[in-house]
Amino acid sequence: MLANPATALELDHVSRHFDGRAVLSDISLSIPAGKITCLLGQSGCGKSTLLRIISGVDRPDPGGRVLVGGTEVAGPGRFVEPEDRRIGFMFQDYALFPHLSVADNLAFGLRHLSRPERRERVAKVVERIGLGHLLDRYPHSLSGGEQQRVALARALAPRPSILLMDEPFSNLDQGLRERVRRETVDILRETGTTAIMVTHDPQEALAVGDMIVLMRAGRIEQVGTPFEIYDRPCSAYAAEFMGPCNRLTGLWSQGRIETPIGAFRADLDMPDGALALACIRPQALSIGPDGQGISARVMAKTFTGESEQIDIMVHPLAQTLRMHSHVRIPMGIGDKVSLQLNGAQVHVFPEEPGTDDPLDQS
Repeated sequence: MLANPATALELDHVSRHFDGRAVLSDISLSIPAGKITCLLGQSGCGKSTLLRIISGVDRPDPGGRVLVGGTEVAGPGRFVEPEDRRIGFMFQDYALFPHLSVADNLAFGLRHLSRPERRERVAKVVERIGLGHLLDRYPHSLSGGEQQRVALARALAPRPSILLMDEPFSNLDQGLRERVRRETVDILRETGTTAIMVTHDPQEALAVGDMIVLMRAGRIEQVGTPFEIYDRPCSAYAAEFMGPCNRLTGLWSQGRIETPIGAFRADLDMPDGALALACIRPQALSIGPDGQGISARVMAKTFTGESEQIDIMVHPLAQTLRMHSHVRIPMGIGDKVSLQLNGAQVHVFPEEPGTDDPLDQS
């Protein structure tokens, strides 16, 4: 097979079973070179297992293949050891050696090079990431952000063809997490590194990924750019995982779903009379003075700083609808209002009874 220079990694029908239970089921995927790909999904969906198979720490079931740069590194009758794959791994806890200085941590994976080559390689990565003032320090004396930067530098020093990152920002506080994440993404883009990052946070995947691979119960649910996967989800599961939704069940009739708050068109191949599901983003809803839309009542308001979260009741719905507003709403709890909708933020799917909740992390 000839290597496609635009493709850094290919997974071909990769599955993995443990004790008879399928953790991964028939995963086929191409990872673009020089881009950041996020493996996204709830706990237990198989994303970390997939990362271990890519790295060579684990093997796929017989029949599955892993190709790096067009070369098979795992498949029928072939297995390349992790150290020979040119794949870097950045662990969730950073895994810095506590007894080694920062300089020695950075040089640890370069023992195959001569001493002058090691010094040159460390100097370049130190300059790139800005670690010169930390070289004589030890991991225990570093802040969380500094440890993360050292771990990134150590992973990049051997110049891997692919960098794997398993929840790399989860140990950082929120404010620090966002800053370090931006710095890391900037470095990866400047160096043209092909990176695969595991995360359970859809907002993080949307902010970081050039491509998102949404996983569900060991399978790929959807692959796309952040805009594609958020604006055009392939299923109710994908829509709800990528952001909050109000769920409304209705009847499908003549190319649209009929709900108590209106009818919404969609391109679905369904018979008239079938049940359909409308997933309505909170930002699709707005309210105004009573008498200018669908009659509703304000049931709750929660101020979150950047926006206000408002729960409204519309007859005959049994549950409230939730909306987000970045504009201060003068109406108070109990006031009658009029509900208005932006149909562009409504996603319609066939009804799937018993669908698992994407927000259930148990």
